[in-house]
Amino acid sequence: MLLPMRVWDLPIRLFHWLIVLLVLLSYVSVQASWMGLHLISGYLVLALLIFRLVWGFVGSETARFRAFLTSPAKGLQHLAKFREQTPDTQIGHNAAGGWVVLVMLALLGIQVVSGLFNTEEYGADYAAAGPLVKYVGEGVTKVAGFIHGATFNLLLLVIILHVAAVLAYKVLKKHDLVRPMITGIKRLPAATRQPRMASPILAAAIFVVAGIAVWLLARV
Repeated sequence: MLLPMRVWDLPIRLFHWLIVLLVLLSYVSVQASWMGLHLISGYLVLALLIFRLVWGFVGSETARFRAFLTSPAKGLQHLAKFREQTPDTQIGHNAAGGWVVLVMLALLGIQVVSGLFNTEEYGADYAAAGPLVKYVGEGVTKVAGFIHGATFNLLLLVIILHVAAVLAYKVLKKHDLVRPMITGIKRLPAATRQPRMASPILAAAIFVVAGIAVWLLARV
């Protein structure tokens, strides 16, 4: 018998969908040369990443890195059994999905950190620069600019693979991975242990501190 169970807390779900929106906003703002908006988007991504890093150690059980990061061998073993028609009994990220999460977080981190040292010219009199550009030389800003662009291309590739995998799970294995990330609820066998959920107040406090840290960084 399957029963509804909360597997994702609200902070993780908000983080997930806000990152989706902010990555899209970052791309659109660059294409439209709205660099002020692009900087704001980058600052918000950085604050969210700081929150996610801390939440990965003190947050809900399914959000903690130790709960979903396994050996690469286990991730490959999971992928090797992908076509097997088995019921979905996974509480959080599976062995392969955990590594995808880590890669995406790492790429986002490189993206925003390189942006802090990046400067781009748009038009005859418009310049947008990260807050730390004034502390480094031209060589560093050029390298940061290259990394900023190249990392986004890698991030886009990983996002496409991630979406393709979610669709494949739905079509081939009949596992719905999207609905639980919206509602937080997943139908699992009755004997499944309920994962521990951390306080949303703690999550809010962590994000506020992260936001203040990024705000101070933007003003240096």
